[in-house]
Amino acid sequence: MGHFFVVAAPSGAGKTSLVRALSERIDQLKISISYTTRPPRPGDVSGKDYYFVDTDEFARMVSNHDFLEHATIYHHQYGTSRAWVLNQLAAGIDVLLEIDWQGAQQIRQQYPEAVLIFIMPPSLDILYERLQNRRQDTPEIIAERMAGAQQEISHYQEFDYLVINDAFEQALASLQHIVWAERLRCAQQAQRHAETLARLLER
Repeated sequence: MGHFFVVAAPSGAGKTSLVRALSERIDQLKISISYTTRPPRPGDVSGKDYYFVDTDEFARMVSNHDFLEHATIYHHQYGTSRAWVLNQLAAGIDVLLEIDWQGAQQIRQQYPEAVLIFIMPPSLDILYERLQNRRQDTPEIIAERMAGAQQEISHYQEFDYLVINDAFEQALASLQHIVWAERLRCAQQAQRHAETLARLLER
C-alpha cells in the first residue's frame, strides 16, 4: 500500500506551490486532483489544476459516494475522488492530497494511518501580502480569507506535522524529510524488503 499524505493550510500560505514542487522532487508521489464548483481562474487547466463541475454534478457525485472527502470553502464546493485515491494507494503509489482542515478531519476519521501536514504562514501580515501579490482575488475576497485564517490555523494541533512556510526551499525540504521518514517506518520497510529480511534471519 502507498502512503497517504494530506496537506492543509489557510489560503495564501503557499501549499499549492509546495505540493507541486514536492511531487516533482520525489518519485512515486502523485497529487490528487480535486473536483470543484469554483469557476476556473485565468490559467487554470481542467484535469491539471481541478476538475470543474457544476453544482448539480457535484451533488450527484456526493449522492453516489464518489468523494473520499468534500467540503464547502469560501462559497464553493471541493471534493476528492475516492476511486482514484484508493486505486493509487493499492498500487503502492504514494498520494498527496491538498485540501483544507475540514477535509483533513474527514480523512483522519476514515484513514487514521494518513499522514496529516499543516502549512503555517510565518505571520498574518505576510499571509495578507501573499494574498495580495498573487492577484487572484478581489479586496473583499482577500478580507474574507484573512478573517477565516485564524480559525483555520487554530486546527493545527489536529495534524501530525507542522511546517512554517517562511522560506520556500526550507519548507520544501521539511516536506521532503517527512515523506522520506514515513517511507522508512519499520512496518513499510519490513513489507518492502521482506525477502531480504527473511534471508538475514535464516538459520
